[in-house]
Amino acid sequence: MEALDALAIPWPLAAATVALLLCLSAFFSISETALTASSRARLTSLAQHGNARARRVLALREREDEALAAILLGNNVVNMVASSVATGWLVAVFGEAGVAYAALAMSVLVVFFGEVLPKTAGLASPDRTILVIEPVLAPALRALGPPSRAIQFAVRVVLPLVSRRPRAGARERRAQAEEELRGAIELHAEPGRSSRREREMLRSILDLDDVTVGEIMIHRNQVVALDIDQKPAAVLQEALSSPHTRIPLYRGSRENIVGVLHAKALLRALREAHGRVDDLDLPRIAARPWFIPDTTTLLDQLHAFRRRRDHFAVVVDEYGVLLGIVTLEDILEEIVGDIAEKHEFQVPGVRAQPDGSWLVDGTVTIRDLNREFDWRLPDEPAATIAGLVMHESRVIPDIGQVFVFHGMRFEVMRRKRHQVAQLRIARQQPAPAARAAG
Repeated sequence: MEALDALAIPWPLAAATVALLLCLSAFFSISETALTASSRARLTSLAQHGNARARRVLALREREDEALAAILLGNNVVNMVASSVATGWLVAVFGEAGVAYAALAMSVLVVFFGEVLPKTAGLASPDRTILVIEPVLAPALRALGPPSRAIQFAVRVVLPLVSRRPRAGARERRAQAEEELRGAIELHAEPGRSSRREREMLRSILDLDDVTVGEIMIHRNQVVALDIDQKPAAVLQEALSSPHTRIPLYRGSRENIVGVLHAKALLRALREAHGRVDDLDLPRIAARPWFIPDTTTLLDQLHAFRRRRDHFAVVVDEYGVLLGIVTLEDILEEIVGDIAEKHEFQVPGVRAQPDGSWLVDGTVTIRDLNREFDWRLPDEPAATIAGLVMHESRVIPDIGQVFVFHGMRFEVMRRKRHQVAQLRIARQQPAPAARAAG
């Protein structure tokens, strides 16, 4: 009791001291919330436009662990001092009962004014709040730096003794950041087709590092290629009738790609030959083919296209066998959809039916279907819808067979040899609820 009596101070000074300490507690609480909830992307944008406070806040975010340790240290110190001052004052007034009064009063005041109220205010506008309080927060953190660093050192010593979980590596942190971006994209979803298209484009950009060229390439069975050894007049006729500006050239076998013929190069050569088609030297006109492995990611290939200033590559497997071709347009279409269509985007090979189902060619990619219809079919086990059906069923299905998985109904309509050529896809209708026995 004598120790508590020693803490007794005049009530006006005690009240003013407690109020000041509660204000400091509120400051530390709002600082913690605003610092952690502020948008790093928005702060970066402000910093790039010359906002000095935003740059300093970003510097604090770079050493966020140290900043939070200092904030928590300051918050706990002012709360304990405020409780001690209030206890000494109330004990001098009420005696031993003052301890209970102080505990009750300070609990209410600290929780409301020191925690809930400031943190709610900080969450309402974290970016603006952290920019406003930064000039005061920075010197406060510098003053609390030495003791907070000592506490952090003790934590680093003790933490391995109580937790065996290793610190997140660079790859894990990158994956967490990507998941945070995906969550932000879905969080800001708005009704309407244009908003869905924007979300699809953003998701596709994030997927570029996970999708390989083997998943989006034009398969060799669909590649238009010309025989370099045939007469130049025949090559010219076929090239001009083709809708493509770049056409691979083969010698002997379609597997043996020896060049890529560009329509502009062909026309320039024709002009130089003064229109004499038979004088065209196709091997000289054609560009050397660029071979890439089918495991190359779209992000890496996009960078490679930019470095080489090229738009066309031949895809081969690990044995050098031709698999198909990929162009810059193919990668861009993975982001923005089919840019060749003049009207509203529709996946080639998909036809809507009056009953609400879709007739889908087996070669249509799962990514295109997910993008167009906002489905959630997995595209990891297979690239095409036929491949997904074969993966899930574990058989080569017969015509008329029906499979149900991932909330969809798949009926095999046509088969070409061992390939599923066409499917009818419909949403699986929920089973009718059983009628209660009466």
